[in-house]
Amino acid sequence: MYITESNRLDIKNGCILRLTKAPGRCAEDLFKGIQSADAGVRCDSLKELATVSTDVTFAQEFISRDGHLLLVKIVEDSNDNVIMTHTLTAFMELMDHGIVSWENLSSVFIKKIAGFVNAKPTDASIQQVSLDILENMVLSSNSLFLAVKHEVTMERLIAHLQDMFAFLNKKNLRQYIYKNIIHSSGSVQDEMAHYLYVLQSVTLNHLEPRMRMPLDCYNPEQREILHNLRQAAFETESENSLSHERRRSLCAKEFKKLGFSNNSNPGQDLVRTPPGLLALDTMNYFATRYPDAYSRFVLENSSREDKHECPFARSSIQLTLILCEILRIGEPPSETGSDYHPIFFSQDRLLEELFCGCIQLLNKTWKEMRATQEDFDKVMQVVREQITRTLSSKPTSLELFKNKVNALNYSEILKLRQTERLHQEETLAPPVLELKERLKPELLELIRQQRLNRLCQGTKFRKISSRRRQDKLWYCRLSPNHKMLHYGDVEEDVENPPIEALQEKIPVADIKSLLTGKDCPHMKENKGKQNKEVLDLAFSITYDVEEYSLNFIAPSRTDFCLWTDGLSVLLGREMSSESMRSELEILLSMEIKLRLLDLENVTIPDSAPVIPKPPSNYNFCYDFSQTEQ
Repeated sequence: MYITESNRLDIKNGCILRLTKAPGRCAEDLFKGIQSADAGVRCDSLKELATVSTDVTFAQEFISRDGHLLLVKIVEDSNDNVIMTHTLTAFMELMDHGIVSWENLSSVFIKKIAGFVNAKPTDASIQQVSLDILENMVLSSNSLFLAVKHEVTMERLIAHLQDMFAFLNKKNLRQYIYKNIIHSSGSVQDEMAHYLYVLQSVTLNHLEPRMRMPLDCYNPEQREILHNLRQAAFETESENSLSHERRRSLCAKEFKKLGFSNNSNPGQDLVRTPPGLLALDTMNYFATRYPDAYSRFVLENSSREDKHECPFARSSIQLTLILCEILRIGEPPSETGSDYHPIFFSQDRLLEELFCGCIQLLNKTWKEMRATQEDFDKVMQVVREQITRTLSSKPTSLELFKNKVNALNYSEILKLRQTERLHQEETLAPPVLELKERLKPELLELIRQQRLNRLCQGTKFRKISSRRRQDKLWYCRLSPNHKMLHYGDVEEDVENPPIEALQEKIPVADIKSLLTGKDCPHMKENKGKQNKEVLDLAFSITYDVEEYSLNFIAPSRTDFCLWTDGLSVLLGREMSSESMRSELEILLSMEIKLRLLDLENVTIPDSAPVIPKPPSNYNFCYDFSQTEQ
């Protein structure tokens, strides 16, 4: 790297510097060398150019001489494989600095590069760098994407799947293939979906060896990763000054906080395959890629009660296994499979990045479920469901996946499960819903009649004075013809006074409105003094032109619902209590089940069956009142 004003402060004491040609002079010499009539000089100059073009200072000097355009010309005119390899490599390195735009490339150049990709494999190095150039072109602009799409055949790109390891870290090329397919017509999409599935399956299967390999407790590298996980999570005193026993005790304690079951030898937790060493890889990736999130996870759970801790290591091992199963790592691709994840085509390290997002989701779900160690399997089932449901919505990026999976919290999962259960029971099937709507008016009328009958029976209410002292009782009931409300004071021992004993009455036709809660006059008079329980039981009716009111405090919430529903019916309004909604749902459910019964060839009796006589003794029933001696 050339030393410039922008990077000279990065030089540390003790660095060895090398005296070399100035970047301008070097650029000038190579610019002349690649135009030499001597093929050897030209080849050596291009080879050196491919190396020094990685330096941005040199690249600026060379491009200022239009050197990149000279390379384009060489590519267009040359047919020598060696010359072509060095030229394409140098061109790719120069363009990587972003000094000039990709959009100024000629159609002849694009056709030449496309030709290398379309051709049957001859020189692997030319084809590989051509693929790199192709990636950058299709991602730089839509016009270049269309130009390349016109030149590069899809069949040839798919043929490259034969050498799958060339694609393992080619996120951009995967994006190009995916983009090409989604721009195609529906029939081509269906045909190509299998190739996307194969590409995803074979690429992810390079993780299989790690998944099948158990941790080797004697492997120093693996042991070091385990200890790095511990040290990254806890700020410990210098272990060198501790005795051997003290150090072992400290390590065991911290590995236990990390969530390892075998805290004296945590490697034993990773012996099971799958997920084997893949679980160690994902944990290590999370700790090094997102150190703050890793420390927060571990320390947050270390401060909880032991039974409420979410064990990081145990959760990570199980989560890695779940992700392997969902992504089908280790399974050979099916000949007819077409189920692929679009997120795969936008992410290099899909498994590791999914793990980092999902381990934080797991901690969040653990808290939402108020889980203990006994609930570990239940939490993992919910997390598996959250991941599976989110991936089934085909998110196209990691960010979109994280947003969706975090919105799918535990309460949402419960709602979805309930809805699906109802669908399975055919409760939410369109014909059943239509039948429900037809039955609803009849059942609502039944509830209305029950409410009016209940008002005709009447209810005993207790008066509450302004001094909050409980006074006399009073009784209110509706006349059998539903035209009068009769009420009056009663003694405590009177249960059901006759309607003639109630001296006061209000014509139903004079009732103007029904008020509840804090809107009631007797609640406004004692504003700030009434507790919530009384407010929930209070209701009033206003009547006559002078807006008189009759105020009630219901004995219970059930009586409150019955009376407010009944008075609403008298006023010609809709019933709205929670009791009405619950009863309507029960009646609808019973009626639907009766209607859906398969009663073909079943004789329904006209009268109820006879209740059998009770048994002569109950010796067959265990007497639970007898305590064991």
